[in-house]
Amino acid sequence: MGILSSMYTARSGLTGLGEALGVYGDNIANANTVGFKTSRPDFENVVLQGQDIGRGLMMNGVTPVNAQGAILQTENPSDLSITGQGYFVLEGKDGKSYTRNGAFHFDKEGKLITTENNRVLGFQADDRGKISSKLSSISIDRTVIDAKGTDQVKLFMNLDLRADPRLKFDPAKPEQTSHFATGVSIYDSLGTPHTVTLYFNHTGDGQWSWKAMAKGEEVKEGKKGQMVEQASGTLMFDPEGRLADQVVEKNEFNFIGGTKPNAKINISFGDDLKSGGDGLSVTQYGTDSEAYKTTQDGYTAGTLAGLSFADNGLLQAVYSNGEHINIGQVALAKFENPEALLKLGQNRLRESRESGQATIGLAQQGGRGTITAKSLESSTTDIANEFINLMNTQRSFQANGKVISVADEMMQDILNLRRT
Repeated sequence: MGILSSMYTARSGLTGLGEALGVYGDNIANANTVGFKTSRPDFENVVLQGQDIGRGLMMNGVTPVNAQGAILQTENPSDLSITGQGYFVLEGKDGKSYTRNGAFHFDKEGKLITTENNRVLGFQADDRGKISSKLSSISIDRTVIDAKGTDQVKLFMNLDLRADPRLKFDPAKPEQTSHFATGVSIYDSLGTPHTVTLYFNHTGDGQWSWKAMAKGEEVKEGKKGQMVEQASGTLMFDPEGRLADQVVEKNEFNFIGGTKPNAKINISFGDDLKSGGDGLSVTQYGTDSEAYKTTQDGYTAGTLAGLSFADNGLLQAVYSNGEHINIGQVALAKFENPEALLKLGQNRLRESRESGQATIGLAQQGGRGTITAKSLESSTTDIANEFINLMNTQRSFQANGKVISVADEMMQDILNLRRT
């Protein structure tokens, strides 16, 4: 009987709309959940087989709406957000999972974790700070860094070609017998700082000699108040003032205090023309001699003073000696069909057959988004929109209830006809 079946049709509407109410309620409940993505109920109509008679509806699934949430600034240096595609990769007791919630912190072992103690995965750096390709937990293993002796010194400067080449250098009076001098701070093998002075003399057309000298009281067999030569060499320039070639004649640094004997420190004046460079790091022009910049790669021992994330997810440790060392880089996972990821709760998702396998790599590569430090991605719940969905669902629910009420009255009329 059509009247009776209409009750079942309306009941399907009540059931489906009640389930939809749960979806909208979940969206509203998670309006303040970091990284939450709203969902929408998907319905389909039910038709009696072999006939063109509708038999109501059923909810055939819930589809997440993967819109970009607003990025909110925080003061926590380990808070991370994603702009664009991608998910943070987590490892826990139940295996690998994925999330957009970047509210992370470091545990007592120095591992980057979530509030549920799932470890955040990324690519660790080696002892030299180079990021590896092996996926592992982001972890701070180096709270102390050992001292590193200087291996490389690089200078950027100009030497005045107008200097009189008749001036002869005297190591007993280096300041008075050199055309130009500049100081360089270096570290010995034990991390002790020393100031080495480089003296330059114009010896002929396009040719300069240099000597690196240290204080006598800081080197073996030296005397206080005297400067002792540790390295020397020659610089040659082309007619355009560019560095054509550089030759090192001596390179043996012998500091006191049990340091490495005859230590080699590469004093470089940039890429000269002979080696294929542009010869412009050190020049010989007709202007005053001047040192623009000096760099060296040594440092003393230091302890961990702070941490910082860059916008590509690179974690750097800042030490008390001023050094910044790469620790690791947070990984991002990309899916071909992220809407098909399975929800695990705790803001976590799991790979499914329909989602495809995760492609894990670095931010800003392979279509993955950007990681921003000291920020979190807010929920995509629009309260006003969800209230509109609630009102529409309520009215539809009431309408389906009215169908049942009318069908019941009609059934009563039919029963009354039979009594009469």
